[in-house]
Amino acid sequence: MSQPFAEPCGRGFIEAEPCPRALGREIAATHKRMLLTACVLASAMAFIDGSALTVALPMLRAFFDADLATVQWVLNGYVLALAALTMIGGALADVYGKARMLKIGCLGFGAASAACIVSPSIEWLIAARVVQGISAALVTPASLALIGATYPKEERNSAIGIWAAASALTTAGGPVLGGWLTETFGWQYVFAINPPLALIVVALLTIYAPAEQRAQRRFDFVGAAILAGALVSLAWALSQIGPQRPGMANPVLAAGAGVSGLGMLAAYAVWERFSSHPMTPPWLLGNRPFVVLNVATLLVYTGLAVMFFLLSFDLIDRRHLTPTGAGLVFLPFTLGVGLLSQPLGALADRIGVRSMLSVGPLGAALAFMLLALGKDASLLLGVLLPVTLLGISFAVLVTPLTTSVLASVTNSEEGLASGVNNAVSRIAQLAGIAFAAGLASFAAGYIASLIVAAVLAAAAGVLIAVMLPRPTRKHLQVS
Repeated sequence: MSQPFAEPCGRGFIEAEPCPRALGREIAATHKRMLLTACVLASAMAFIDGSALTVALPMLRAFFDADLATVQWVLNGYVLALAALTMIGGALADVYGKARMLKIGCLGFGAASAACIVSPSIEWLIAARVVQGISAALVTPASLALIGATYPKEERNSAIGIWAAASALTTAGGPVLGGWLTETFGWQYVFAINPPLALIVVALLTIYAPAEQRAQRRFDFVGAAILAGALVSLAWALSQIGPQRPGMANPVLAAGAGVSGLGMLAAYAVWERFSSHPMTPPWLLGNRPFVVLNVATLLVYTGLAVMFFLLSFDLIDRRHLTPTGAGLVFLPFTLGVGLLSQPLGALADRIGVRSMLSVGPLGAALAFMLLALGKDASLLLGVLLPVTLLGISFAVLVTPLTTSVLASVTNSEEGLASGVNNAVSRIAQLAGIAFAAGLASFAAGYIASLIVAAVLAAAAGVLIAVMLPRPTRKHLQVS
């Protein structure tokens, strides 16, 4: 996770679970509250880790004397594992039990965090982050699915509200907490938050989780391996953009990796067509609203990842803010998304989602341009105002995007749709971070990267306005 807020469509994982009351699995009220607490803490562990690390990157880079192309793998090693394995993690939770897989994921996440704390080299840290990503691929879907398996349909809105509010608070506080920990104790202590949280979650699940009914599912391990290979090749190729630096690969080799990555993506598409248990069923490509919304997600979240990767370096290395000060700069964005998403989502119910799905990305594009143009302006005009606009723009976008993705499929397909959309947002982060790390090595790389981010976000808004057809289900209004 590179941007400090929760992934889109998390609600779909919860809603896709069958009603436990209808299945004769009523759970005591006290146990429900304790299980919800465990799920919220598990999600918060991943959210805090991602958002807090954002402002620790400049000091982490200086500590290891590494370049941006190497440092980006501290983020992308995590995101890569998460993007490739999240849907398989959800399948494992169905087969082996949601609480059991959540325990395993939390223990793995906590142990990997401890390994991050004692990292003697950047390579060690990247390897530990990959293990964190693998563990998070179990934690994220299992925690959300366990909420759905715990609460009956008529009680889920309140449970989702508590989960969403806790997610907003933890992700909003993450950059500030990460900045304070980095400034006071060192970047290593950003990871010290996780082991205690992991142990608390495991204890709550051990005491309160009931016996679970398990589904029989098969896993598309081959598809996941092909997809992971494609993402690694493309991310590495993107990170090699820029002037030649010591340790950089030959441009021909980098181009070859990019072509290889595209070839593996094509191979993945072919494999999914013939696999008996595909991660992304081919019929999804025939669902035009679903495809348009996910392409728009890819574009706008790539732009967001570009901005968040570069902004912390600009704030700390060039503007000479402390890590805590840099964390405070992110608050207008995180608070804007956290506080305004629900009321703006209610507005979308009244006026229709189509205009908001276009206005949100276009507002984000304007914010990215203002950041690019304000590089030499004051902190207020050059950063705080654009970041505030960006927070409002994403608040306009996130809830209608989630609603529209879920509305584009049938009720039984909501879990799959949520998984795909979450994976797309993470692939966007992977691409955006790698691209920004490569392009930022040019003298004008910061400005050029933000202009590219603006173009991508604007393209998302135009794509939705032109290509999104009128929905036909779930009473979704389109204006």
